[in-house]
Amino acid sequence: MIKLRLRRMGKKRQPHYRIVAAEARWPRDGRFIEVIGYYNPRTDPYTLEVNVERARWWLEHGAQPTDTVRALLVRAGVLPPRQQNEAKRETAETAQPEA
Repeated sequence: MIKLRLRRMGKKRQPHYRIVAAEARWPRDGRFIEVIGYYNPRTDPYTLEVNVERARWWLEHGAQPTDTVRALLVRAGVLPPRQQNEAKRETAETAQPEA
């Protein structure tokens, strides 16, 4: 399964991240398929650059973003913000025990 996730870059205690498309089984900072964008939380304000066209392409083709990348894609305008009802529905579905 392809995931959109953060790849840590930078020196010790000075991280910045690349948003990449990678196979879920591959190491976090290892192999990846494509760089989608860049995120630096250390600047004021934070730096976020996303190739919107490629991010949408990967999402349309089944890539699953991690929670953090999903939040960044919402900030970048690639994804719509989650609705409160939708988030509650997801937690309710996962909380029901299977009999």
